[in-house]
Amino acid sequence: MKVRELMSSPAVSIGVGETVETAARTLTHYNIGALPVCGSDGSLQGMITDRDLVIRCVAANRSPEKTQVAHIMSGGVQYATPDMDASVAAHLMGRCQIRRLPVLENGKLCGMLTLGDLAAYEQSIMDAADALSDISANITYG
Repeated sequence: MKVRELMSSPAVSIGVGETVETAARTLTHYNIGALPVCGSDGSLQGMITDRDLVIRCVAANRSPEKTQVAHIMSGGVQYATPDMDASVAAHLMGRCQIRRLPVLENGKLCGMLTLGDLAAYEQSIMDAADALSDISANITYG
């Protein structure tokens, strides 16, 4: 299974020049915990999480209304591509201990893959295997 088949698309993102207040409102509106931060050309510049808002802005006594996302985001973000095998993406997420993986195509953000997406996929495989087992167990010959 390819990442393209599991990812959420389009991804909700925020611009690098937006304020932390805007980021917080966006996270709340979409009920999500992280946002990819993109440049004006759509390229991935970083990620910002609800935890970043608290630790790097509020606890640091910065003004959410005046602080730009660029000043508190994490850079050097791991990412997947739409044609990457889902198991490779899952391994990357595990190795890097991340729950959300931006998906880039031609250098631009095109989706987001989460642990929940992978878990739902794994659950459907297990459900299908259980169904096949149940079906096979009830076959009688003769």
